[in-house]
Amino acid sequence: MVASGAAAFGFFRFQVDLLPMRTVFTAMLIAVVTSQVLAHGMTRPLREMTTAARAMRRGDYSSRVRATARDEVGELAAAFNRMAADLEVADQRRRELIANVSHELRTPITALQNVLENVVDGVVQPDSETMHTALAQTERLGRLVAELLDLSRIDEGAHRLDKAPFAVARLLDEAVAEASVARPTRFAVSVTPPDALVCADRARLHQVVANLLDNAVRHGPPGGEVRVTASVGAEFVLEVSDDGPGIAPEDRDRVFERFTRGERTDSGGTGLGLAIARWVITLHGGTIGVVDAPGCRIRASIPL
Repeated sequence: MVASGAAAFGFFRFQVDLLPMRTVFTAMLIAVVTSQVLAHGMTRPLREMTTAARAMRRGDYSSRVRATARDEVGELAAAFNRMAADLEVADQRRRELIANVSHELRTPITALQNVLENVVDGVVQPDSETMHTALAQTERLGRLVAELLDLSRIDEGAHRLDKAPFAVARLLDEAVAEASVARPTRFAVSVTPPDALVCADRARLHQVVANLLDNAVRHGPPGGEVRVTASVGAEFVLEVSDDGPGIAPEDRDRVFERFTRGERTDSGGTGLGLAIARWVITLHGGTIGVVDAPGCRIRASIPL
């Protein structure tokens, strides 16, 4: 810019002889200062993006770029801010996931280690009761690993469904039989109509029923009853209810989030069952939620 200005003004000064030398240098100085001010203002968002990117490399995702212009640079700054916000949320979820998984894994591993150390040291005998305790912790650890694998499928966006017709009554009977082995509880199953068929992913829905039954058994009172009802019409509606204290209205959406176990944090749950159940029901195009009723009642519906 300086060279082109000097050439232009030199031509007018020496060839046309219209401008004095002082005017030439003053105009050149004003042009240079003005161009620097404009260039500094236009490139400020770019410099802020560079600083924010270096901060992100160090793990700080809180930096944002001031985007006031409506040109291409302003659009780039707005997109950069959205990207930074998404990365900050993802990093926070990653930290929470690592902390929660570490806590959940430590509990059964510590309990299993204590049982085995007592057996090795001769403190307790390897009788059926001791082995049952070790088996229970091993099953809890295996259940957590399986749910973490499902959680990874959720994050990866894997949503393949193998749909095929199956009998609803048989599905519920199998899930109830498995839940009865884990904890002796009274179950009441009702299917309308009794020979109802549903075309869906049977394995995934079995997982939903198993998670809902496990949640009801753990949070219901000892010796209580868990009721399982299903009806097939325009929708497949599944309800699982227990006689427990229920879920507060302000927590009914939060219980379907990951690693949320309600008030009874010592109930042995992993806090992933309801989150996985919502994922499966959503994949089928349905909805799941807590119904306002005595005790705890969770209803899932899938349009047919």
